[in-house]
Amino acid sequence: MEQIKTRYLSKYISADLKKKMVLLGGPRQVGKTTLAQTLVKNYQDGHAACLNWDSDIDRRKIRERQWPLEEKLIILDEIHKFKDWRNFVKGLYDTLKNTHNFIITGSARLDHFRKGGDSLLGRYFYYRLHPFSLPELGINRENTKKLFEYGGFPEPLFEQSERTLKRWHIGRLSKLVKSDLRDLETVKDIDKVEVLAEELPRRVGSPLSINSLARDLDISPKTAKRWVEILDSLYYCFRISPYGPEKIRAVKKEQKLYLWDWSQVEDEGERFENMMACQLLKYCHFHEDINGEKMELRYIRDTDKREVDFVILKNKKPLFAVECKLKSKAISSHIYYFKERTDIKKFYQVFLQGEDKQAMDGVSQLSFESFCRVEKMV
Repeated sequence: MEQIKTRYLSKYISADLKKKMVLLGGPRQVGKTTLAQTLVKNYQDGHAACLNWDSDIDRRKIRERQWPLEEKLIILDEIHKFKDWRNFVKGLYDTLKNTHNFIITGSARLDHFRKGGDSLLGRYFYYRLHPFSLPELGINRENTKKLFEYGGFPEPLFEQSERTLKRWHIGRLSKLVKSDLRDLETVKDIDKVEVLAEELPRRVGSPLSINSLARDLDISPKTAKRWVEILDSLYYCFRISPYGPEKIRAVKKEQKLYLWDWSQVEDEGERFENMMACQLLKYCHFHEDINGEKMELRYIRDTDKREVDFVILKNKKPLFAVECKLKSKAISSHIYYFKERTDIKKFYQVFLQGEDKQAMDGVSQLSFESFCRVEKMV
């Protein structure tokens, strides 16, 4: 598979750099640095400074502002690990905004770590870079198979080697827990956080029980909750909440958990559900970051355990719901039940293998490829 040279956010970031600085968040090894370097090549003959806080040499240059004057694009990578990074970046921007452009990248949620002060308010646009998805690669059956097997992160996806994938899993988790986590949070028992991270792939798609996690790791529920939140902030996992319209007895608090790297999930049905969750989250984040829409990824579940895997909300109103199946089969009775009792107009039962079929008005059975085309995924 040929490496994709331009990512789906590139043109939007290039346009916004002319107005404000850009904060670019996303998981470790998702391609943020590569995207930034691509922008450098197209930026005023490549005159840009790319500085990484993890480098001792670059760290000194950043502190002392040591970069050539002709380098008008300044890329600061992982600077959120600097305790006073918000005020530092604010000072840079306010001093140089008329002559320089800025990109701030990070492998932790910059929206999370920028909180605690409004010093950057009104000075930036925020983007979240996601792993590769089917529309970004090209919508066809072969690319679906590759994504399903190797995930959407560039290195294992483009090498397409089971050996590379396994080694990459180990290396990524080790760096995330033993490097990124240490830089951002004070956690005494790092080894147990790694055990927690290794356990989460087996919890994908089911209501997440913090108490069960706490018992399994022999820690308090409060600690387990905090550790999951930390892994969330480091783009290892994400959680979605239930959608509860008035006409159904919806559960209110039970969240479901998914991984940014679905290739870690062994069960094929759960892996496909996780891949769909990532596709839908990318869709939501894209429309939030580009268009300023309020988007939410939720799921539907009632107290009698009827469930539909996902529902997309735009400005608090449902757009469509999605149920995932490995193979095409009869439409789930839960879809018909919720269609009668909610204001969701479109339901899709999406499968990995099978033929498209219209069941009734507002209810369709589609392949993953067809669904991505119909709802214009990114």
